Amino acid sequence: MLLLQPPEVRDLDVFTRMAERWRRKGRRSAWADANRGGAPVDSFLEGPVFDAAGNLYVTDIPWGRVFRIDPAGEWDLVSEFDGEPNGMKFADERTLIITDYKNGLMALDVVSGALKPYLERRNSERFRGVNDLVFDSRGNLYFTDQGQSGMHEPAGRVYRLTPEGRLDLLLNNVPSPNGVVLSPDERVLFVAATRGNCVWRAPLMPDGSVTKVGQFFTSYGPSGPDGLAMDEAGRLLVANPGLGYVWVLNHRAEPVVVLRSTEGMSLTNLAFGGPLRTVLYCTESTTGTILRTTLDVPGMKAHAGRVAQAPGA
Repeated sequence: MLLLQPPEVRDLDVFTRMAERWRRKGRRSAWADANRGGAPVDSFLEGPVFDAAGNLYVTDIPWGRVFRIDPAGEWDLVSEFDGEPNGMKFADERTLIITDYKNGLMALDVVSGALKPYLERRNSERFRGVNDLVFDSRGNLYFTDQGQSGMHEPAGRVYRLTPEGRLDLLLNNVPSPNGVVLSPDERVLFVAATRGNCVWRAPLMPDGSVTKVGQFFTSYGPSGPDGLAMDEAGRLLVANPGLGYVWVLNHRAEPVVVLRSTEGMSLTNLAFGGPLRTVLYCTESTTGTILRTTLDVPGMKAHAGRVAQAPGA
């Protein structure tokens, strides 16, 4: 890669760490057996998203937990269940839609802690293992179905669920589809292809189909792009575990800023917060740490869904 101008390099700061009382030390989980080589993990953080009051919600995949972190950095357990929750987005002010690897899409009431299925399967077939999601301004929900796909089996899928409950299959050949985000004009869908070590660019046509899907950005290292975010200038932010970086990419996919983890090498996901949405928060999954930094451009405002009940599909 030829860069005409080297990117700015900046270290992320620690915002808060998971307290010892929440850590499941010395215990194995089915998720870690499959995804972490059987090593015991006390937590694995993902899915950061903010509510209107400025609280940060994160998931803990192997132990089926959702936490709320207040602006002072204090943690509170919202829900614990038999699942492997990953990405989250608010459908309304109190309902989180969760991509759960074991259960499909779930709906969590963050006030009561009540959890219920939202979309468990398609045409009676279970998903491979859903991973991340994003709403557009019309209430369409885009989500990735990653499973254990990779370069050996590039069969990961990307779906769109409409407010009417129709489920469209947009892509079915992605090597490990992970994070997903829309361009500011919502005409392009970006998908992190983790095992392909790249980010795909999928133009969205007026009829809802995709065409001329291509590779937008190529990374390197042992683990490729994971969570994605977009700022108001149209810059794509890419969390890259394996490197411990967040790439901030311009419209030509050139890194203009590189944010480095100061706690571990597994930055899994990211979300904009703060009163002006200029503070970027990142989950460092293996250390149970939330990192952050302030950027000069606000992140895109998150859209909510429009489906109050679990749709049929």
